[in-house]
Amino acid sequence: MTKKEFVNLYFEKGGFETKTDAEKKAMAFLATVEEALVNGDGVTFTGWGKFEVSERAARVCKNPRTGEAVNVEAKKVIKFKAGKMLEESVNR
Repeated sequence: MTKKEFVNLYFEKGGFETKTDAEKKAMAFLATVEEALVNGDGVTFTGWGKFEVSERAARVCKNPRTGEAVNVEAKKVIKFKAGKMLEESVNR
């Protein structure tokens, strides 16, 4: 689903006055989640899911083409764990 398709569906479900209003609200929601994650906070929607930031340690991997060892730096990654209600909805 593209952003445009998402906004159209969000507009239909949310009862917004205009699609532009729906897009602004969707982008504000996503920006808020992003800001929380950047600050190192998790975001939990009970029953739906949880976003959290995790640290991935530095490691040595192999380039599959050459077999050469490659150092991969430590970094932060975003994890999402689906909640029970979301999993049940998807598996119906």
